[in-house]
Amino acid sequence: MLLALLIPTTPSFAQASAQVRIKIVKAGLLVGGGAGSGVLTYRGRHHPFRISGVSLGFTVGATVGWLEGWASGIREVSDFAGAYSSVGGGAALIDGAQLRNDKGVTMVLQGPKAGVEFAANLSTIMISLK
Repeated sequence: MLLALLIPTTPSFAQASAQVRIKIVKAGLLVGGGAGSGVLTYRGRHHPFRISGVSLGFTVGATVGWLEGWASGIREVSDFAGAYSSVGGGAALIDGAQLRNDKGVTMVLQGPKAGVEFAANLSTIMISLK
């Protein structure tokens, strides 16, 4: 047992929260699309990323959003990239969202948007690190 206390845990195996900032532009008429960029601040380092998305269903309008929040469940920076879907149903990235990817990373985002959008759809968001 003493040996277990003396061996330090490696930071790469520990999960840590990260701050996320995103700017996204969305538009649609029946099928919607969006693109943007952001910065993930993880363990004191800034990691720029690109975001793109497609929504299928009823979508009319155009918006620009500035979202901020937190990502959790990250073990290493590469876990952040991937396909995200909204948690608990509904449309993603409308004034705020809770999103999760297949690596277990969850983002909770909120923020203002400019423009008008009416949507009832399913969305998939892709994030790629630059």
